[in-house]
Amino acid sequence: MTLIKSISGIRGTIGGLPGEGLSPLDVVKFTAAYATWAKEKAQKNKITIVVGRDARISGSMVSSLVVSTLSGMGCDVVNIGLATTPTTELAVTAEQADGGIILTASHNPKQWNALKLLNPAGEFLNAEEGARILGIAEAGNFSFAEVDDLGNVSEKDYTAFHVQHVLGLDLVDVDAIRSANFSVAVDAVNSVGGVAMPALFEALGIKKIIKINCEPTGHFAHTPEPVPENLVETAAIIREAGVDLGFVVDPDVDRLVIINEDGSMFNEEYTLVAVSDYILGRTPGATVSNLSSSRALRDVTEKHGQRYEAAAVGEVNVVAKMREIGAIIGGEGNGGIIYPTSHSGRDALVGAALFLSHLAKSGMKCSELRKTYPDYFISKNKIELTPGIDVDGILVKMKEKYSHEQVTDIDGVKIDFADAWIHLRKSNTEPIIRIYAEAKTKEVADELAENIIGDIKSII
Repeated sequence: MTLIKSISGIRGTIGGLPGEGLSPLDVVKFTAAYATWAKEKAQKNKITIVVGRDARISGSMVSSLVVSTLSGMGCDVVNIGLATTPTTELAVTAEQADGGIILTASHNPKQWNALKLLNPAGEFLNAEEGARILGIAEAGNFSFAEVDDLGNVSEKDYTAFHVQHVLGLDLVDVDAIRSANFSVAVDAVNSVGGVAMPALFEALGIKKIIKINCEPTGHFAHTPEPVPENLVETAAIIREAGVDLGFVVDPDVDRLVIINEDGSMFNEEYTLVAVSDYILGRTPGATVSNLSSSRALRDVTEKHGQRYEAAAVGEVNVVAKMREIGAIIGGEGNGGIIYPTSHSGRDALVGAALFLSHLAKSGMKCSELRKTYPDYFISKNKIELTPGIDVDGILVKMKEKYSHEQVTDIDGVKIDFADAWIHLRKSNTEPIIRIYAEAKTKEVADELAENIIGDIKSII
């Protein structure tokens, strides 16, 4: 059993003893702590909270606990049921609510679930807010409402609202998409994307939609993280179906992966690159991705004569940097698109509609569009360390060793070379250093990672 309490939310495996897994008691405790914080922030006792969930097996059980606990804390609840993460974020602002809770463990396996916590803007909490909630939960400083003050619960479906919101974006060209007469496939890994993504494609006028794993049962047909090794069967189905392209989402639909018409991977890093290219061609402005994302975004941004900046890893950090420099598009290399014109959260529906607009206007096949972007390859590695090793000290020594190169230390240590980079980050939950390297060939990226691993081992 595992329970991970962090500033970004509470996640864990279902079952086990309280405090060791995401037990019903833990769900109640952290929901009550969140409600207490939300009342503090709103400076009133009667607040409204939106609750949405993905299709995990445990989702109904956890949702019942969360909704009842919020009501028991005197909060009115808008329960939007099965909903993507970005749908829930949009619902918070549409309802003018005081916050929201998303019940999803994102790309984690089926035994996991989580409470992801939103502020009144429908965005994830910052570090200070998250720490405050953890403190309230630890101290048990929450008081439940008396019978006359219990919160009311209403139920709404926000999927259609989300789809119409996407269609209303100026750079989503519905006419161009409809005229292109695209055929698409979508793999929703048996979660809520199986409802939302086909609804979007139908609204965009796409007639042929091949649904793969679109029944929202929570019994994931394959490992839910949308990376190439988990999508071999999906890629084969797309190739054999003869569609123009395929889309894959994770269980909560904030990550978007594209598969070319021939079954080859567009590459999850290049979802953001392609969408940014489309946006920058029509709207001048800055872009942002995290330090572990591909350099291809910087290249494309500079091709358009615009400014690129990197943020620390984590959606909340990317959003903060985007606000700081007024970026018009940003996200993460895992297929996460953040388009502030829509809202400041990763959104696969927004990403898919913008990509289809781009593809329609390009007149190219999906595989041909991919070839217009610079090729980079990322090698992902890690070093497992024994407990007690000074990981921060290791990172400081690596920074000193490569001080003659361009070094960024806002999140671990990133070393930028002329034609490559490497990023070293420590895990917050285990004695591990994650090592991501990128270069123009896989062999060079792997070699760079191996050399850095050797450097680290020499100073342990």
